[in-house]
Amino acid sequence: MTITLHATPYDISATGFYFETAEEYGTKAAKAVNSYGQQVEEFEIQFIDGEAIDCELAKAWELNQANFAAFFEAADQWDEEQKRRYIVAVGECGYAHEDVAADPYSVDIDLYETPSMRELAEQFVEEGLFGDIPERLQSYLDYDAIARDLAIDYAETEIAGQTLIYRCH
Repeated sequence: MTITLHATPYDISATGFYFETAEEYGTKAAKAVNSYGQQVEEFEIQFIDGEAIDCELAKAWELNQANFAAFFEAADQWDEEQKRRYIVAVGECGYAHEDVAADPYSVDIDLYETPSMRELAEQFVEEGLFGDIPERLQSYLDYDAIARDLAIDYAETEIAGQTLIYRCH
């Protein structure tokens, strides 16, 4: 899907424009003038249309004139997992854009696509993270208590309608 952004001039006597590529922005920005015929130099960049994951990415990216071209490139080239990792790393874990933008896998975070802490607890038991627990005994485990313990180190977030559980290191 195409991403549409809007360049809103800080000069209130000028008119903004929509664009879908960095090249289109350059062409339209070069022609943008205010009501006095002066060149408009500064724009606020706003996300207008695109997929929900790209909207979330734009929020975390903190779009502006200096970084929207890199945003277009990342939105086009990254898969959903890379986008989610960036959003969590910058938006939730406090990593700087510069630390994550080149490679979202360069930061140390755990990210799970599961709708609840309880389901994460069940997944961890199945994967053997709590040791080898025979299947016949697993029904006696208090998964809610395990989930409460996990909530000390893990947090939930929703990105583009999907619940994710993450841990920042």
